[in-house]
Amino acid sequence: MSLPSPDTPLYNHPLPQIESWLFEQGCQQNSDELHCWMIERPRWQAELCLEADQLTVRYFNVEGRDLQRSFKYSLSRQDIEDAVFAGP
Repeated sequence: MSLPSPDTPLYNHPLPQIESWLFEQGCQQNSDELHCWMIERPRWQAELCLEADQLTVRYFNVEGRDLQRSFKYSLSRQDIEDAVFAGP
């Protein structure tokens, strides 16, 4: 399944394409909460949740606390990818 161009807003991606994109980024879907995904990088871990109107990211144990950020689906996939996967 090919993705739309990177400058396409995330709201113009069908759910299976968003899920495929998250999988390609190394995320693993939570089997209990299918709208949430986990990702681990060498320096950080995060949970990404596909909410009704935004993607919510919670980075774990950032300087001793969790850090949460939200990204509206009106942002391009590339902008969200650059922001989320760069880490906290």
